[in-house]
Amino acid sequence: MSDAPSLPDLAFERDAIALGARLVAGVDEVGRGPLAGPVTAAAVVLDPDRLPEGLNDSKKLTAARREALAGAIHDCASVAIVHVDVDEIDRINILRAAQLAMRLALCQLAPAPCHALIDGNLLPADLPCPARAVVKGDALSASIAAASIVAKVARDRLMVDLAQQHPGYGWETNAGYGTKCHLDALRNLGPTPFHRRSFRPVRDILCQAESLRV
Repeated sequence: MSDAPSLPDLAFERDAIALGARLVAGVDEVGRGPLAGPVTAAAVVLDPDRLPEGLNDSKKLTAARREALAGAIHDCASVAIVHVDVDEIDRINILRAAQLAMRLALCQLAPAPCHALIDGNLLPADLPCPARAVVKGDALSASIAAASIVAKVARDRLMVDLAQQHPGYGWETNAGYGTKCHLDALRNLGPTPFHRRSFRPVRDILCQAESLRV
């Protein structure tokens, strides 16, 4: 008997199909926690006959393996990716922005899915099809795992591009999360237009700068 952990499979997708769904999408988001950059969501409809080997929660994969799997997923599945920018995050809060990104990604899939599997315990409002929330879905559902991979790769690539525009914050390696390097740069260089001003470390630095000007 093998002690290897089980990989995500199509059990949730098969349940939906048994109830009449034809196309089942997995949906996941990345980037709720960073101090900078968008929150990103992906929706993926897999072809059961062309599953990329080794699909798993993106957090359990190396960067190189994520990149390879993202390419394979784009080659054999229907994929939609949406970035919701920092202005919207600051306007409506990060939870609503993440849910908006998931809903928009689902809406952009073509052909439209009949059912969605959403990672987490909450369903975004106004989804275009019936849906089921799956706690820890990226470790259970192959479609959600695929969505987690392509969303993570897309956002990481975007943060590398933004790091070239705004060097010094380490976004090419920290993806906008609050590492020591990033926090030091925030204090020394100040926030950029891509920082989330509603997030406490950024807000505190802005308040300190404002108090010094008064």
